[in-house]
Amino acid sequence: MTFTGFGEGVVEFYDGLVADNSKAYWTDQRAVYEADVRAPMQALLAELEPEFGPGKIFRPYRDVRFSHDKTPYKTHCGATVGPFYVQVGSDGLLVAGGYYRMAPDQVARYRTAVADDRRGGDLEKRIAALQALTLAGETLKTRPKGFDPDHPRIDLLRHKGLYAWRAWEPDDVLHEPGTLDRVAGAWRELQPLTEWLADHVGPSEQPRR
Repeated sequence: MTFTGFGEGVVEFYDGLVADNSKAYWTDQRAVYEADVRAPMQALLAELEPEFGPGKIFRPYRDVRFSHDKTPYKTHCGATVGPFYVQVGSDGLLVAGGYYRMAPDQVARYRTAVADDRRGGDLEKRIAALQALTLAGETLKTRPKGFDPDHPRIDLLRHKGLYAWRAWEPDDVLHEPGTLDRVAGAWRELQPLTEWLADHVGPSEQPRR
């Protein structure tokens, strides 16, 4: 399966879904989603798999059970490959990597590592090398309990999630094989960050509810 780019109808499809997020629109445009969105995403993940591992495409349906927003469909197509993420929608391509949201046990291990001069200093160097990506993640408004407000890495200690991302607005490359180079290049740049998180935080050990 060769990735040749997302279909010409991908942006228009999601523009329409934003304007009319209904079952009627989805049913009428389902063939466009399958041909111009889902199939290219599957091909993209297949080409990335030898280097990054197998991926998973998220369902297009929103979980509205606990949301005030009852619109039934997601207005983008997202997929994960381990700690990496890729998304396509009306606003173009988004690529990210890291831990979007950490469980309490992960946050505890993360802060212990960040507070340590050797491991925390190593993280700072890896973040500084992310020249083309933007660091993000949910943070506390104040310092976490038990840490000096003057700690040299207090901003990092406030994080409850840590990831970096880069986005491209819709352009010709979105519909060309060059999108593969964009995703792979960003993920390679992100690897030092994701490796640090894997080494010093790891998956949550708390049982799922």
